[in-house]
Amino acid sequence: MTTPLSILDLAIIGEGETASDAFAASVALAQTAERRGYQRVWYAEHHNMASIASSATSVLIAHVAAHTTTIRLGSGGVMLPNHSPLTIAEQFGTLATLHPGRIDLGLGRAPGSDQNTMRAMRTDPRSSDRFPDDVRELQGYLGETSQVPGVVAVPGAGTNVPLYILGSSLFGARLAAAFGLPYAFASHFAPAHLLDAVATYRNEFQPSDQLAEPHVMAGVNVIAAESEDDAERQRITVSRRRIARFVTPRRALTNDEADAMLASPQGQQIAQMMHYTAAGTPAMVKDYLDTFADAVGVDELMTVHPAPTVTERLHSVELLADANDPVSVSPGTSLLRTAATSSPEERLRLSMARP
Repeated sequence: MTTPLSILDLAIIGEGETASDAFAASVALAQTAERRGYQRVWYAEHHNMASIASSATSVLIAHVAAHTTTIRLGSGGVMLPNHSPLTIAEQFGTLATLHPGRIDLGLGRAPGSDQNTMRAMRTDPRSSDRFPDDVRELQGYLGETSQVPGVVAVPGAGTNVPLYILGSSLFGARLAAAFGLPYAFASHFAPAHLLDAVATYRNEFQPSDQLAEPHVMAGVNVIAAESEDDAERQRITVSRRRIARFVTPRRALTNDEADAMLASPQGQQIAQMMHYTAAGTPAMVKDYLDTFADAVGVDELMTVHPAPTVTERLHSVELLADANDPVSVSPGTSLLRTAATSSPEERLRLSMARP
């Protein structure tokens, strides 16, 4: 059995670049993914982050969809507490009407921002408590029967845009299982509860009209390069930029400053967010992803390509496709054979992931 590969695009604004540059890069990435046979590309809703341009997620999806023809596009995800279910139903109903059969709607419970930004967005801090009810309301708007008498999503009603629950804890796993929806775990930046969440989701899954059997997706960072040394160089650069993004978001750091912060307890905690990272040659990355898919038990891998430049990012996407034809991974590498009797945790420790 093979595991399809997809891409989460953070619409990164690189050093010395603008949001316009990021959008052009997102189009190029989606076109590359479409040409090379990736399953889908998703975009995440973040706010007040100088290095991420995907805040207006549905607008970005519309732009990329207009420049591609077949690949599925969606949110990974829309942070539903920031919006009314009706508004999201109308936005994604519009997308699905314009691009039939190509639109996904991944939903998250977190605000995707800090407290000040939440206030600026007029978000009620208690809105996340309504997340399960809001998902049901949204589902009604996109289906045939609205839960709110006299209110219909136009466009939206009858489009049946597929919903996905995103999460990094057992809450999302249980909700996705109870609602019979696909579950995507954000292990590309929140690795701690991955195995427990996947096991909980599979054990508690209840079939629904949308989904008869569990479908698990998990995020993993990928830096594929021609050589191991080049991949390691890129990984170090990405780590330095990440620490600056979280610790000094309005000020660039020198390499020495970034390395000193990475060595601190706070820096180690931030570095741990990228625990699930495949960095190396295409063969090394393939071995890692095969191991990850088998150890975790996923049905689809959502790869994140955080390379420092657009050129390196696109090259990583191409190299990963070259190593996997069709664009999927399957168990059976030498690494898995040597660890056939190991637990999932032990098999993952044998992988290339760097804390």
